[in-house]
Amino acid sequence: MKVILLEDVQGVGKTGEMKEVKDGFGRNFLIPRHLAMLGTQGNVKGLQARAKKLIDQKERVLKTAEVTKQKLEAASLTIKHRAGQDGKLFGSVTSKELAEAIKRELGLEFDRKSIRLDEPIKMTGAYTVDIHLEKAVSAQLKVEVEQE
Repeated sequence: MKVILLEDVQGVGKTGEMKEVKDGFGRNFLIPRHLAMLGTQGNVKGLQARAKKLIDQKERVLKTAEVTKQKLEAASLTIKHRAGQDGKLFGSVTSKELAEAIKRELGLEFDRKSIRLDEPIKMTGAYTVDIHLEKAVSAQLKVEVEQE
């Protein structure tokens, strides 16, 4: 079965390419998830214009993500949290709290799921937090947790 890829699919191809795939893979996986469309005569004619639009759109999104990455990596965030004498926090700093602080201090809005913490921050100190922006773009944000 011939399909036109609407998004990059690992192991198959890139956006806008026409590929030959097994019938079941195309019908049951690629097409229902809007990762590809049938490679019919009519679809093939519109392929170049649509592929160019998709590639341009993807490039714009990546450029925006790169600009955001540079802003995040140039900035540092200070969060004040109640803590005991030994620096142990009462509670913890979670990805939700980090997302709110980034929005408040840097003016950038992120879903808490895009902020990658191995575990919640439970001690005062300096930390580096991963923020997933796009498929291939992640930023490192410096976070300082201080005692209130």
